Amino acid sequence: MAIDAMRAALSTADRVLLTGPVGPDGDSLGACLAFGWWLARDGVSVTLAGALPRRYEGLVPAGAFVADDALTGGFDAVVVLDGDRTRLTPPVADRFERARIRGIVDHHGSTSPEGYTHVWLEPRTESTCSMIQEALRAAGVPLTPEVASWLYLGLVFDTGGFRHSNTTPATHRAAAALLEHGFDHSTVYTRVLAERSPGGLRAMAEILGDARQLQGGRLFVGRVPHALHVRHGLVEGDLEGVVESLLFTEGTEVAALLIQRPDGSVKVSLRSRTDLDVSRLARTLTPRGGGHPRAAGATLDASVTLDDAAARIETLVATFRSEIRS
Repeated sequence: MAIDAMRAALSTADRVLLTGPVGPDGDSLGACLAFGWWLARDGVSVTLAGALPRRYEGLVPAGAFVADDALTGGFDAVVVLDGDRTRLTPPVADRFERARIRGIVDHHGSTSPEGYTHVWLEPRTESTCSMIQEALRAAGVPLTPEVASWLYLGLVFDTGGFRHSNTTPATHRAAAALLEHGFDHSTVYTRVLAERSPGGLRAMAEILGDARQLQGGRLFVGRVPHALHVRHGLVEGDLEGVVESLLFTEGTEVAALLIQRPDGSVKVSLRSRTDLDVSRLARTLTPRGGGHPRAAGATLDASVTLDDAAARIETLVATFRSEIRS
């Protein structure tokens, strides 16, 4: 199995770095923590890299992650979890390219196996944490309540609290198996999917108030200029769930949230609740875009304005919808 080959290779490394992509979410954070715990249990020296969004404070051990720009020295092995090598920060990307072992653990159908020495991809699985949970079960490794809470973190995040179409009977069985370990699942759910900072709540109200319904209401587009970030003092994670609020509006089939970053680039979050494949849409916007058929994203360079991005998405949605009808 791919996981067995990867663990065998990592056991030969002096230093192993586990990381998610830029702006890690609950699945990448939970996967890094659980996989790192498993490797450390087997005597492997593991470092976790990434910026921890505020909403995960208290759910993740303090000091568990090292900021990317605070990393020191090189690593024999770098493994990317719940992302891919094209979305690493420069300090991590440099170490990845110089590593002897370059691994990927992911469940996105758009992730390419190219560029890695060890590949573990399961595109039909609802979350990367689910992959690790099943591997731990198969290996007979008993979970602690804390490890179970990390795996649940990824499971609940990537299924949108079991609302998304990637939720299956097996998903609920996996969740039940984790809940048997007795952690505070209500707090995990609330912090990850429901709780907002006061600034985040005000920003969400402004975004939803200015959002535009297009194509007869089937496409809903929200825009977040950088000035809005500054005005409300937003930090990483404050806008989680906003695109879902757009999507779960009566009549909406596709939603897009366009976030202007300080460098002028535009982060695009896409969601669908029809047969329109937003991972394909994301890849059409930029070769580095991708994700799942119902949930995907991309980053456009600073030459693209929010209006340009919205217009391109509107055109592509109309084109893809026409293809589906034909």
